[in-house]
Amino acid sequence: MNTRHLFARPLRTYLPAAVAVALTVSMVLYPEEAFASAVKGLTIWWNIVFPALLPFFIGSEILMGLGVVHFLGVLLEPLMRPLFNVPGVGSFVLAMGLASGFPIGAILTARLRREGMVSKVEGERLMCFTNTADPLFMSGAVAVGMLGRPDLGLVINAAHYLSSITTGFFLRFYGRNKPVTREKQSYGKMLGRALQALAAARQKDGRPIGQLMGDAIRNAINSLLLIGGFIILFSVLIRMLTIAGVVGFLGKGLMAALGPLGLDSSLIPAIISGIFEIDLGCELAGQAAAPLMQKVMVVGGIIAWSGLSVYGQVASIISDTDLSPAPYFFARLLHAAFAALYTWLFMGPLAVFPLVLSAFARLQQAGGMVHFARLVFMGRLFLLSIAALFILGIALHLYRGFKIAVFRR
Repeated sequence: MNTRHLFARPLRTYLPAAVAVALTVSMVLYPEEAFASAVKGLTIWWNIVFPALLPFFIGSEILMGLGVVHFLGVLLEPLMRPLFNVPGVGSFVLAMGLASGFPIGAILTARLRREGMVSKVEGERLMCFTNTADPLFMSGAVAVGMLGRPDLGLVINAAHYLSSITTGFFLRFYGRNKPVTREKQSYGKMLGRALQALAAARQKDGRPIGQLMGDAIRNAINSLLLIGGFIILFSVLIRMLTIAGVVGFLGKGLMAALGPLGLDSSLIPAIISGIFEIDLGCELAGQAAAPLMQKVMVVGGIIAWSGLSVYGQVASIISDTDLSPAPYFFARLLHAAFAALYTWLFMGPLAVFPLVLSAFARLQQAGGMVHFARLVFMGRLFLLSIAALFILGIALHLYRGFKIAVFRR
């Protein structure tokens, strides 16, 4: 028998089974803690995740069925290909991911891959930098609720999104020798090709509007239930690991590695918890008795990393495609490092966030919304995102037409 396979079998077969048994036994031994942590995860899902993602899930499904995404893809191909080496339809995924939060970037990328609108390597690139946190969570829940500093909302958002774009730019070189989907360019006729793509996509879909809307709502609810299950599962898992002393044990090893770099020891529990779940990690970072800059850097890194809970969601979402979760895992590490670096820059050499506090006042107020109010706010944000994509696409079309006209003279 091959030695490599002999040692790999316990990891692939026996270890997951042992973990599942240990988790089940721990929930039986500590039912009150398991119940409380499950309720906490359910509350986060119902108050924050459900209303934040529902408009984007339904709207995205409808726009793809109507061919609008294909239309935008043709218009924005000249922007997305040079910057990120992905097709123009990636602009829709990027906008939805930046505005709505985890894990819609992965959901839309998987959908594009199933329909053959991106290649395998393009899908992996796209998924790695479009799966981001939503602005309401960072400005409201984290900056206001967990850190008690509304003025830090801009720093956290700016560092998160800038590091995401930077990660996407670096990943444009990933798998560059592999086949890609490339739109044939026909200068001066881009808008016409975009309209043709819309009509062809609508004809290919063929579903009546009523059926399209029904499918969109059904798929959105199913996706949200999957996400809710992961949030509750990891909330219970983290609590059981804490009771078993695993979190404390990992904390000692992490402190030995990061202590010499000047990291405050009170932030270790936050980092350990953030490895598993983003909300608990950020909450513990906000409560730590550490220097403010270190707290915000840790929070930025945790949000960018997004936790094994989100990683599990992404792995489940892409399981029926040929997309690999491995690039996404390493991209999260890169994103977290960039987020911490940009946070240090914005709070140190480029400390300008108190000057623009008023610009983030609306997001800070909206961060405390729950249920219907949050649903309405995110619905408006979805419409604004689509409008911005249309304006950008038309502006790019007009600019290219102007350049061609000048060149012909």
